[in-house]
Amino acid sequence: MAKLVTEKKLRFVITEGKKKERIDTYLAKTIERSTRSKVQKLIKKNLVQVNGKVIKANYLVVPDDVIDVTIPHLPRPESAEPEDIPLDIVFEDEDIIIINKPPGLVVHPAIGNHTGTLVNALLHHTNKLSHLNTPGRAGIVHRIDKDTSGLLLIAKDEWIHSQLAKQFATHSIDRTYLAVCWGLFKKPKGEVIGNITRSSKDRKLFCVHESEGKHAHTFYELIEEFEFASLVKLNLKTGRTHQIRVHMSYINHPVFGDPTYGGRKIVYGTNISKMKSRVDNLLKIMPRQALHAKTLGFTHPRTNDRLQFDSSLPDDMETLINELRIDED
Repeated sequence: MAKLVTEKKLRFVITEGKKKERIDTYLAKTIERSTRSKVQKLIKKNLVQVNGKVIKANYLVVPDDVIDVTIPHLPRPESAEPEDIPLDIVFEDEDIIIINKPPGLVVHPAIGNHTGTLVNALLHHTNKLSHLNTPGRAGIVHRIDKDTSGLLLIAKDEWIHSQLAKQFATHSIDRTYLAVCWGLFKKPKGEVIGNITRSSKDRKLFCVHESEGKHAHTFYELIEEFEFASLVKLNLKTGRTHQIRVHMSYINHPVFGDPTYGGRKIVYGTNISKMKSRVDNLLKIMPRQALHAKTLGFTHPRTNDRLQFDSSLPDDMETLINELRIDED
């Protein structure tokens, strides 16, 4: 069954000093999770008004304009359906499940991925999951990207979920990632601090911004060096969307293989033509970002025990690292 969610209404008042700008461009940058094409569709449907009148996409906003936007919500699943999908369960008790998520598995249903997700698999595995989140996200306390592998924490009831969420909010959760990044680092240890916000060029992407966005803080430590890449351990002090991938790209060490933030082009190297064939072969091994959520530590809400879990690297990352080592010999 699908449930129609009430439409969303937004209002924006253009402040004094604002330069003239096309309304579709302005709204694409201003409305979260929006794009210029989506805004243009709203305008064509007369769902955008300025000062009470419908306008065209090339309308130029000026100070004191009042913009009203109506965003109709599409029906969303009331709940995900159970599916018999194998799970790599690292730990399970009456309150929590620790999953080692493989690369390529989407965490929960969304537009374009209504089935075949981790949530579908969890619903097949157990009928005891937290429903603190919106429908279709049963048990999900935190997420990692589809093409990032590694440990995820699942809650079986609402109280457990809320207590774990507090630990994430206060940054008392320990999370360690391993990544293969482009280039050799000047320092064996370091940190990246920079607000992360949506890109004004593409709302699906994120970037570092001096003043806008949310505070983000990443620690890194060099584990092993190769000719043109490094194996790096990363710890998150904050947990923003795409944080590691954005921060590593920001310091010109993008995660190897990352198709979104510059990891699939040669970033370092002196003889580019000689390297190209070699790098192409490595990218075939790693069709995704070489990023794995390796360890997870937290306090169990029921027992107050401090728990720590570790996971092995997936085959593609192991193969990539071994190939990089061979190239060194």
